[in-house]
Amino acid sequence: MTGTIDPITLSVIQAGLQQVCDEMDLSFSRAAFSPVIAEANDRSDGIYAAEDGALIAQGAGGLPVFVGTMQYSTRTLIEMIAAGTAPAPQPDDIYIVNDPYLGGTHLMDVRFARPFYRKGEIFCWLSNTGHWPDTGGAVPGGFSASATSVEQEGLRLPPVRLFKQGKLDPEIYAIICSNIRVADQRIGDVKAQAAALMVGEDRLNALLDRYGDDVVREAIAELRTRAEAQMRSLIDEVADGTYSSTAWIDSDGVVNAPLAIRLKITKTPGHMTFDFAGSSPPCAGPMNSVLATTLSSVYLAMRHIFPQVPISAGAFAPLEVIRPVGTFLDAQYPRPVSGCAAEVSQRIAEAVFGALVEALPHRVTAAPAGTSGNFALGGHDPLTGRDFVMYQLSGGGYGGNADHDGIANGCSTIGISKAPPVEIMEQNFPVLYHRYALREGSGGAGRHRGGLGLDYELELRRGTARASFVMDHGRFGPPGALGGEDGAVNEVEVWRGGVKYTPEHLSKEQDIPLQAGDRVRVRTPGGGGFGPPSERDAALAREDLRLGRTSRSAQTE
Repeated sequence: MTGTIDPITLSVIQAGLQQVCDEMDLSFSRAAFSPVIAEANDRSDGIYAAEDGALIAQGAGGLPVFVGTMQYSTRTLIEMIAAGTAPAPQPDDIYIVNDPYLGGTHLMDVRFARPFYRKGEIFCWLSNTGHWPDTGGAVPGGFSASATSVEQEGLRLPPVRLFKQGKLDPEIYAIICSNIRVADQRIGDVKAQAAALMVGEDRLNALLDRYGDDVVREAIAELRTRAEAQMRSLIDEVADGTYSSTAWIDSDGVVNAPLAIRLKITKTPGHMTFDFAGSSPPCAGPMNSVLATTLSSVYLAMRHIFPQVPISAGAFAPLEVIRPVGTFLDAQYPRPVSGCAAEVSQRIAEAVFGALVEALPHRVTAAPAGTSGNFALGGHDPLTGRDFVMYQLSGGGYGGNADHDGIANGCSTIGISKAPPVEIMEQNFPVLYHRYALREGSGGAGRHRGGLGLDYELELRRGTARASFVMDHGRFGPPGALGGEDGAVNEVEVWRGGVKYTPEHLSKEQDIPLQAGDRVRVRTPGGGGFGPPSERDAALAREDLRLGRTSRSAQTE
């Protein structure tokens, strides 16, 4: 141990910092209005260093993809304040920002940041992110599959103080509401997001009052040092050398051709370098990734591989990501980016898994479903006389691994978000679910098969609406590993007036008009199989067939 703090106190403070973030998460979800936050938990809360925005702690129930982006955006805010390009903070101020190019993801992920003061000085920053169901733009929900500039995706906010010394600024709030749909419903999410940071302030003050500011500062520094040392030790399980892989995105939504993520990982003692040189150039459609999301995708992939490393900026220090200049993984204004956080991030993680699975077969899985299944439906409900915007995310199969089969209908690679309950969706929106089941036969065959995807179908009950999709793995199924077979591809069908329509880009389309009685069916991917199918235990293979988990042909090929 580099410091003087004793191990027991260090452990208690570590748990205390984690608890602060967990309570912020819980408060946010409990108070939020939108089902995507309140039920699906598409949000995250954390604590960040005052000097550089480095991650100190993050809620265990927060989306892993935000582990890097919230650190990056907080650092950018601190730098902008120092440069005079963002307003200087006062106690009880809360900044709002969703600009993807300032350390964000897509426009729907709206970040709040609050300076935490002790004895008149900023001790740290409290920050959170919540997925708003709409931020304006060309289509309800913001997932514009055909967008060619970020302005088509919605309202872009630089860091501004939405709360000034604890009071909501009515002028800034009016500007926001004038540019988004169902604006009258956003106040519930805004107040929930701000209240979560206030809860964090109360809990963090209690922790500091108990142990003292200097002791907590020492603990934070020690935890960062230990996280770095632990990550260096774990990556040394990989032999020194170079490891490569390629992951594919179906299309960008505008040009119907695949995009390549080419990754080369160079391992040296205690260090890994991730190089995406050779990946596809910036694309016309919304599948570009901003730098912060690209970095965060690498970090979350390594946390999937080494989950025992505490969440801390120190864990990222041994992981060097070379900036992928000139590729679609380093999006610059005004490139559209609505697919970066939910889709491209998962292909980046898939590339990391693919590169390291042979080196770490006991730790790395075959590819998971790898799509968040972004489905937005916006329209008018004549029964209530109100417009609505519904956002549906969905799970898919996990990849098989060295120890067991993949999980069925697991959450996406980038988060712990779960689909809101069908009953909640039917209560809030004019839809009726006719099907919500596991997708039989969708997992890739292998010694350990991939988990099953999801099969759901819903009907618009009344009024009119427009449907938009930004998904992936519709052209290529999640790859198997070490001889395992690929999982089933994503499939989207829209039935209008009894006639089936399949999007040209398979799982990407926008502004599909629906009338009452029209239906949408989505079948999400299963996970890739792990190891040759011929090595599967015969009793397990027979059980798979009996329960419809896989087809006979997959076992006999």
